[in-house]
Amino acid sequence: MSSLAQALHAALDRRAPLFDQLQQQGTDCYRLFHGSQEGAPGLTLDRYGEQLMVQSFHAVLDQAELLRLWEQVKIFLGLDLRLVYNDRSGGNSRIDRSDPVYQADAAALEDLIGREWGLAYRVRARHAGQDPLLFLDLRNARGWVRQNSTGRSVLNLFAYTCGVGLCAAAGGAGEVLNLDFAEGNLAVGKENGELNPQLPKMQFLQSDYFPAIRQLAGLPITTRRGQKLPSYPRVAQRQFDLVFLDPPAWARSAFGTVDLARDYQSLLKPALLATADDGVLVCCNNLAKVSMDEWRDQVLRCASKIGRPVRDWEQLSPAADFPSNDGRPPLKTLILRL
Repeated sequence: MSSLAQALHAALDRRAPLFDQLQQQGTDCYRLFHGSQEGAPGLTLDRYGEQLMVQSFHAVLDQAELLRLWEQVKIFLGLDLRLVYNDRSGGNSRIDRSDPVYQADAAALEDLIGREWGLAYRVRARHAGQDPLLFLDLRNARGWVRQNSTGRSVLNLFAYTCGVGLCAAAGGAGEVLNLDFAEGNLAVGKENGELNPQLPKMQFLQSDYFPAIRQLAGLPITTRRGQKLPSYPRVAQRQFDLVFLDPPAWARSAFGTVDLARDYQSLLKPALLATADDGVLVCCNNLAKVSMDEWRDQVLRCASKIGRPVRDWEQLSPAADFPSNDGRPPLKTLILRL
């Protein structure tokens, strides 16, 4: 048995109790192998319903090794999962190439359905974006939202494919608004809503983050050195009972720059102002190089500085399929009660 196969075997054994819990939860989307912490940096194996998604970020995985890992997972789980391998160590990582290692059976590339917390999600192995349609490390946060949304108005910022919004709707939220700049992301979010027809309808707003959140917060939308800004949807100032803020690590637009390392405050301040009195703001930071202690202190100082001090806070960690040997997982989530 190769060293990689041994590492995968150990990872699957460690997850055996978790697999039982997830099955009871109605979840079949989870991480099987977290290479950075389990012996193969740059390699991940994820289950999305009937699909096994293998991704490499540092180097191409040998085809023979890839097929051995696939067989190993199928035997352990007792499932005939459909294999898709995406090498993301170079450009055009989502495009099939002539080398057989990149090929996938047509059935594996079909639109499938995965489940989490009993809800159905669209699974699409390859699409226009770079990431799978559901970020698995956020599962605990989505579960928390589901348990704490009853009767609340919910604002889901950087909504991506609207998993948080879907959980809020499932939790009995009175209103759910998903905000994202990408039409394609919200289109998948709408698909996810249609896959769960028993839930109340969600709302969707396609907009750059900065003009939308600043309008909601009652802040002016400033121009850059007199430059004319692109058009943007107009929204009325208002507050929500529960706000979820999960920004990407870095992005730039005509309205501003998302930079979690250098300027989290510019994202956080308007989100705090858009959170109602006695409301809750759930905020995330996925930069590994930023420590929880440092980031939490920054967040609490920002809240106090703008007159929205935090009454209570709670730290939420990823589930056990995302182990962290040093106790400092890249994804950090804070629940702030204002």
